[in-house]
Amino acid sequence: MITLKGGAARGVIRQLAVLLLMGGLYAGAAGAAERAKPILIGALNDSWGPPPGVVGLRDGLVELGYRENEQFVIGVRFTQGDTAALPGAARELVQQGVAILFTSEPNAATAARTATDRVPIIFTEVGDPLGLGLIQSFARPGGNITGVTSLDLELVPKRLEVFREIVPGLKRVLFPYNPDNLYAVAEAKANREAARRLGITLLEKPVRTQEEAQAALAQVRKGDVQGIVSPRSLSLNIPGFILEATAQRSVPTMFHTAFWSERGGMVSFGPNFHESGRLAARMVDKILKGANPGTLPVEVNGKIELVINAKVARALGVAIAPEVLYRADRLIR
Repeated sequence: MITLKGGAARGVIRQLAVLLLMGGLYAGAAGAAERAKPILIGALNDSWGPPPGVVGLRDGLVELGYRENEQFVIGVRFTQGDTAALPGAARELVQQGVAILFTSEPNAATAARTATDRVPIIFTEVGDPLGLGLIQSFARPGGNITGVTSLDLELVPKRLEVFREIVPGLKRVLFPYNPDNLYAVAEAKANREAARRLGITLLEKPVRTQEEAQAALAQVRKGDVQGIVSPRSLSLNIPGFILEATAQRSVPTMFHTAFWSERGGMVSFGPNFHESGRLAARMVDKILKGANPGTLPVEVNGKIELVINAKVARALGVAIAPEVLYRADRLIR
């Protein structure tokens, strides 16, 4: 797997372009059993490296019998929280001759959709592909795109409810987000409505720069809030700053995926994104065998998991009820 961050590494980008072009597109028809050169899959995200979905994609292809580096190569472009860099990164991958674009999260999917109407696109980690205008319908997405949806927005109320069950006396919750990110705005609305029903005071904190996000989280005090809910998007590195607040501010934190609870967040509730990548591998297989992505129905990742970092909870002095611990899909001790 080739990884490459965006922005400053222009010399490395040129080197990668050479590598990608050397990889080339497969020889012969799309459905050919044997290929002279490995298929190049361009993976695009705004993370700091290959996210779980990319790893799942690779694992899924290997499970289907594809040999990495012989039959496929995944070239990863990541923009380190800079969503504004995604459109340019998507165009570069298209120019470099990728056979398939694989995206993780909504902003990357939108950037890929704008960059090409020819190269097949498979998205993952997108909670509302219809609302974002990525697809025409779940049954027939249309154009050159299909993917795996996580229905993340539908999980927002349950995520807040679970957070209240885990943290005794949860009354005031901070939700920092980038108001220029449409998906984050939708998350804020969903959290607002859920908090109202649950009798929780939601403290919304819009931030527009990384510096503003970092400063906002650095000012949090345990007495001011009983918990912080992370937005889905990596925009402005808000989840990263929330992760720091878990330890530095001794505040319980709730994330949308196990990636963060594995790295020091207190709890996560949401889709298993590695599974999303494995599901997407089946779509890659069908496309390589001649299927039109626009006719492949969007799939739903139904593998939802509650992961509790018990070690972090103990450090924060959070006494989680035994019945809640029992419901966890995984405990990190």
